[in-house]
Amino acid sequence: MSLRLEFVTLANQPDANVRLLCQRFRISPTTAYKWLKRFRDSGPAALADRSRRPHHSPDRTNQVVEEQIVKLRQQHPAWGARKLRQRLTTMGCRELPAMSTITDILHRHGLIWPEGSEPTQSHQRFERSAPNQLWQLDFKGHFALPNGRCHPLCVLDDHSRYNVLLRACADERRQTVQQALVDAFRMHGLPSAVLCDNGSPWGSTGTEYTGLGVWLLRLGIQVYHGRAYHPQTQGKQERFHRTLQAEVLARGGWQDCGHVQREFDRWRPVYNSQRPHEALDLAVPLSRYKPSQRSYPEQLPALEYDVGVEVRRVNSQGWIKYRGQVCPVGTGFAGQQVAVRPTSIDGVIEILFGAHTIKTVDLRSLEHLKNDC
Repeated sequence: MSLRLEFVTLANQPDANVRLLCQRFRISPTTAYKWLKRFRDSGPAALADRSRRPHHSPDRTNQVVEEQIVKLRQQHPAWGARKLRQRLTTMGCRELPAMSTITDILHRHGLIWPEGSEPTQSHQRFERSAPNQLWQLDFKGHFALPNGRCHPLCVLDDHSRYNVLLRACADERRQTVQQALVDAFRMHGLPSAVLCDNGSPWGSTGTEYTGLGVWLLRLGIQVYHGRAYHPQTQGKQERFHRTLQAEVLARGGWQDCGHVQREFDRWRPVYNSQRPHEALDLAVPLSRYKPSQRSYPEQLPALEYDVGVEVRRVNSQGWIKYRGQVCPVGTGFAGQQVAVRPTSIDGVIEILFGAHTIKTVDLRSLEHLKNDC
């Protein structure tokens, strides 16, 4: 039901490409239009095999309202009065009490404890102006399992706070991350840029591209790194991690990564389409997200360079040779073709990889290096 709701929400957005969404959700157009019609006729409840909406009566008493508040809080123990009231309103509940009354109800039923409180400090928020302009990529701190460890991989759209990907990984290797990103790209399309930290597999210093970063550049995705020792650069991810910890991981008792993933799959639609978000004026992330129009290419596009630039192949040590000088490019580009373009400053060149400028080099500073590339 959660995937059906996600599909119809995206398909009902202005200028939505329903056929493209069918491909990404792997459903036939016939099935897609069937769910769209049911949704238009009867709303979200029609998407379920059986109705899961709470019983609704226009003559319900205050006791019924209180029971609804308690039930929703039990389902989402980390939600406060504002989120509970907003979600109940979205579900069609009427004559809801004030937030202070809801808080009193939670106290009366023993459903409030210090760990459930939310931070109250105010701060200035920054975000991209449209979906898919920037995705934030990060691992949440890994934790032990009976056999091995779990490394939750989280991908968040900067504009909408929509959780694009939530994967319970057994490691943080490039191959694991790349396959997870392929799944996300096939479903949601390609972002313009990604923001990641300076650890593996994104990069050891943030100044040199890794193999994963080179692959992203080949897809036309710009790669940015947060400032070292400044996790606030990825503040939205840090906030998402706290929510994930409070609403899912704090339960514990995990058996393996598959067990964690099943719970991630259950919770992710709740976060995207049900949980009101404070930073979005209590809207849900799905209401602000649209899939990218740039589809994932199953074959990497060929590298193309303008006429007049000099093309070099990077050797296995990550170097190229240019006009008798040895120029470091990075081991992540080993075996790849790059282009060299002079700048307006004498002796300074730009090294290009596709459409991306990956490095500026002052040849005069390389004169002391041996030309043994």
